[in-house]
Amino acid sequence: MAGGLTIKEIDRTEPPQVGWLRRVFLNVRYVLELIRFSHTVFALPFAFLSAGMAIRLSVAEAQGWLPPWRHLLGILLCMVFARSAAMAFNRLADRHFDSLNPRTAGRHLPRGILSVRTVALFTAACGLGFVASTLLFLPENPIPVYASLPVLAYLLGYSYTKRFTVLSHWWLGGALGLAPLGAWVALRAEIAPAAVILGLAVLFWVAGFDIIYACQDIDFDRTYGLKSLPAKLGAEQALRVAAGCHLVMILVLAILPLLYRPFGIVYYIGLGVIAVILWIEHRLVRPDDLTRVNQAFFHANAVVSVGLFLIGLADLLA
Repeated sequence: MAGGLTIKEIDRTEPPQVGWLRRVFLNVRYVLELIRFSHTVFALPFAFLSAGMAIRLSVAEAQGWLPPWRHLLGILLCMVFARSAAMAFNRLADRHFDSLNPRTAGRHLPRGILSVRTVALFTAACGLGFVASTLLFLPENPIPVYASLPVLAYLLGYSYTKRFTVLSHWWLGGALGLAPLGAWVALRAEIAPAAVILGLAVLFWVAGFDIIYACQDIDFDRTYGLKSLPAKLGAEQALRVAAGCHLVMILVLAILPLLYRPFGIVYYIGLGVIAVILWIEHRLVRPDDLTRVNQAFFHANAVVSVGLFLIGLADLLA
């Protein structure tokens, strides 16, 4: 009771617009939780690093040229909209499996916190937002506009790959690997070896940590015929493959300064730190103890992503 009214009675006396605004706020919060918006930190720093590399090269070639501000805004919006659309679509595609898996049964769609219609509309809006954001590169560079629909199809297609191939982890890696490649193409209107190398590094990095994450669902994937690598090989062998992916990532990144001369000693020192962090990540997870998978998945990889961006930026500005 409060002032003679029950809580339900107080709720009914709220002005209609307050209740409506509250529902909107809650839906926005739930949608951001659904797509794990905080995980945007994984790919966004690589896109910004690639953009910084492209700008540094263009400044050197054109004696101080800088891209229009709308091109940089376009990169940011494309990243946010593309990832949001892909993540929301993944939740739609997997909602039936999520409802059967004890680890994911508490997600928003299985619990009915968000409706399928709401998430579908959000997915469509983000897809349209991604395509519309590529218009910011016109008239200087039409390539992002032409590539927008094929890229979006590739990103959304990931959600079904686990149904037919164990290569789904590398498909996801390729999806995030498009971030640095796309940023470079958006600013330079070309595909350069340095951008490809950075994209490959992201591909193997993401594939490695996605394999680690999938180790949590080995029994479920086997029961329902989902073709994850851990379900096929078992946790011990899968974790070895994940470690191999991260080793390839480090080796690929070690090649980058050979193709992009502005990187030097600062970059290599930072790469050494990144290698140590990845080693710690693999020490956190063992085949017989997967309790720290989430710690390895988010915290370690967020440090890798943001750390490499800051290191690369420091070297570019040195």
